[in-house]
Amino acid sequence: MQQLRFLIWVAFSIIPLTTCSDPENIPENDNHTETINGSEIPKFVSTNYIEIDKISQISKFRSGIGHDYSDDFESCRSMKHYFQPNGDWSSVKIYSPVVGTVSRIFEEWAGTQVQIQSSEYADIYFIIFHVKLSNTLSIGDSVTAGQQLGSHIGSQTMSDIAVGIQTTDEWKLISYFDVLNQSLFENYQARGINSRDELIISKKDRDENPLSCNEDNQFANSGVIENWIILK
Repeated sequence: MQQLRFLIWVAFSIIPLTTCSDPENIPENDNHTETINGSEIPKFVSTNYIEIDKISQISKFRSGIGHDYSDDFESCRSMKHYFQPNGDWSSVKIYSPVVGTVSRIFEEWAGTQVQIQSSEYADIYFIIFHVKLSNTLSIGDSVTAGQQLGSHIGSQTMSDIAVGIQTTDEWKLISYFDVLNQSLFENYQARGINSRDELIISKKDRDENPLSCNEDNQFANSGVIENWIILK
C-alpha cells in the first residue's frame, strides 16, 4: 500500500494554456501540482465520481457556495466542489472514484453521505454527499473504481465531493481535481476548462478576500471572487 512520500524539489517548465473549445486543442499536460508538507499529492484517480456530461457548472475549491466546510488549517470557506446537474437531477449516477473501503456512512438531511478510504493511498479519503444508494453499503465494505453507488438524491441540493488527507495529527482538505490523472482531467478540458487552477481559489486569494461565517457555519454572502466554472 503506497503512502505519500517526501520528494526532492523538481524544476519544471510552465506550458502555455490553449483554448479548449475544440477537443483537438486540449493541452497534453496540466502542470498544476499540489503538495502537503513537501510531499507531492498523487494524481491517481482515473474514474469520475459523477456523470460529467450531465453537469452544467462546478463550484471552485474555497468558494463561498453552500456553507463553511474547512479543515484544521483554514476556516470559513467551502473546501469541496459542488456539481450542478442539468435536467433531471435525480437521474445523475454516482460512482466510487477509487478502489477502496467504506470508512464512514450515514444519512444526511438529503440522502446518504459515503466516505471512502483509498486502498492505493490509505491516507486519502473521498467524501461524497447526498447519494441515493442503489444497494446497501456498510462500514468496511470494499468498493471498486467505477462501481455505481447510486444516484444523486435530487433537486433538493447539488451533488458535492470533498477529498481529505489524514496527516499525522491533522485533517487537510484538498481539491478533487488535485488527484485526477491527466487522462481523466482531459474530460474537463474538453468542456472548456484549461487548467486545474481555474477550479481552485488559492489560499492567498481567499485569505485576501475573506468570507464571513455565522455561528451556524453559514456564509453571510458569497464573496467577491467568482465561485463557479460553467462547463461548455
